[in-house]
Amino acid sequence: MSQNRIAYFKNGNNLTQGIFEEDRSLLLTNPISASEVGTLWLTYQEKTLIMRLLEYFMKHADDEESRNLSGGLWQELNFYVLEMEKIFEKQGMVCPIGFTKADVNLDAPKLYDNGFDIMFLRLLKEVSMGMYTININMAYNNEVMQIYEGLTTVTQKIYKLATLYLLQKGILSLPPKVTMPRTTEYIESKSYLSGFSPFGEKRVLNNIEVGIIHHGIESNNIGMQLVTGFAQCAKNKEVRDYFVKGKELAKKQIKMFEDILLESDIQFSATSGSTVTTSTVPPFSDKLMMFCVFLLNGFSIVGNSFATFFTLRNDLTMKTALLAKDIYFYGHEGVKIMIKNGWFEEPPQMEDRKRIIDRDE
Repeated sequence: MSQNRIAYFKNGNNLTQGIFEEDRSLLLTNPISASEVGTLWLTYQEKTLIMRLLEYFMKHADDEESRNLSGGLWQELNFYVLEMEKIFEKQGMVCPIGFTKADVNLDAPKLYDNGFDIMFLRLLKEVSMGMYTININMAYNNEVMQIYEGLTTVTQKIYKLATLYLLQKGILSLPPKVTMPRTTEYIESKSYLSGFSPFGEKRVLNNIEVGIIHHGIESNNIGMQLVTGFAQCAKNKEVRDYFVKGKELAKKQIKMFEDILLESDIQFSATSGSTVTTSTVPPFSDKLMMFCVFLLNGFSIVGNSFATFFTLRNDLTMKTALLAKDIYFYGHEGVKIMIKNGWFEEPPQMEDRKRIIDRDE
């Protein structure tokens, strides 16, 4: 069994990371697979993007605690970015470009205020947790699995710290309270699934559905503020229009979720207290902002798929499925804009055997 282990220890108030190095020659005799190349490529893109965001957030943090959260995460991610670069080098694989210092303007004025940096950081960690679960399921190389194991530990730690920070500051709203169940029951009728009939009475929401709806309001509110700021400062007119369209899509989802709660006489949660300033100076490149929205669109589609399956009232299932369709087409439009402007780095692909065979024809 490999002796390489990722060890964590506390250094003051910051989470510090160390790794015991082992002979990496195994990577040469055990080359990583296509799936691992693909997941590492996307992970490298995501991590370098987040590091650029964190650099800007650190510069404009609301307080020392939020600056430490962003700074601590930056250090952790930098370690794993370097680890991925070592794997790329050992495998003879070109390192992705990702996102560099050229994609962030630290001298740009503050674009977001009142805790938005930690709200968005928390949302990014939700995205990361989902990605690591998928990535480690497609990993077979020990060193690749260790990267995702370590990143998962970091992500869960930062997510918890960010949540506690936001609750302490009164920025994050809790889901609705509920009377605690005293008995257990089984569903006895297919009418539990009904909801389309205009004359039939819809059952009240169950707690799983309430949780899904609350999360939908919370994440779309953050997304709406994010793309509002992006729209204010994007240089490319087509990109600005795209972000405005994203803002309207987020508002549509928020309204749908709030209406569902009100129909069940549930007071919906207050929106985040964070705000967008009036700055129009871009802190990030159009390329970075577009890819950031691309990642969030993917996360939204996965989240809506979860909601569609675990929501047991058929009218809600249909609504979340239609939302997923809207998000898919919005995301596809964004990909076309990135390709048009030369901003979408091509993922590694399999050999084109037909082209190789037909090369002399």
